Amino acid sequence: MPTPAAPLGCAQDIGLLYRDHHGWLRGWLHRRLGCAHHAADVAQDTFVRLLAARDALPLLREPRAYLRTTAQRLLVDHARRQAVEDAWRAEVALLAEHGDLHYPAPEVALAALRALRELSDVLDRVAAKARAAFLLHYLDGLTHEAVAAELGVSDRMVRKYLAQVLVQCAALED
Repeated sequence: MPTPAAPLGCAQDIGLLYRDHHGWLRGWLHRRLGCAHHAADVAQDTFVRLLAARDALPLLREPRAYLRTTAQRLLVDHARRQAVEDAWRAEVALLAEHGDLHYPAPEVALAALRALRELSDVLDRVAAKARAAFLLHYLDGLTHEAVAAELGVSDRMVRKYLAQVLVQCAALED
């Protein structure tokens, strides 16, 4: 087994990286997640992400640190998407419980979940303050002034942040 500091970086090294570190990554994720199946899925997704970006794969002096960071980002992405989906399901269930809404047709529900995933992807691509401004304004219902106070920026900057996110959303329709 190579030392963790063995440099890797070419696309052909992904197989070596997988062979030498997949078991370690799966074990690390299992300890962190408490579920062997979920850990195996995330470990596999980590290497799929590396394959997708193999042309941009940097020279890895610390492959385990790189793999751990990639896996942690996947976990954050999954948690963010899951939170949005759970909130939507809870809202639909609450409305249905009060008789204000009947459950949507499966194709409507699927379209809504796809739209939420696309929004989540957009929010992943924008700056942290733009993402926070969007969530505070549109999900929490804060005014521009309240968002500005929360983020420590001007009201005008909040409008710019919101516009950045909305432009990214509009680009999805093209």
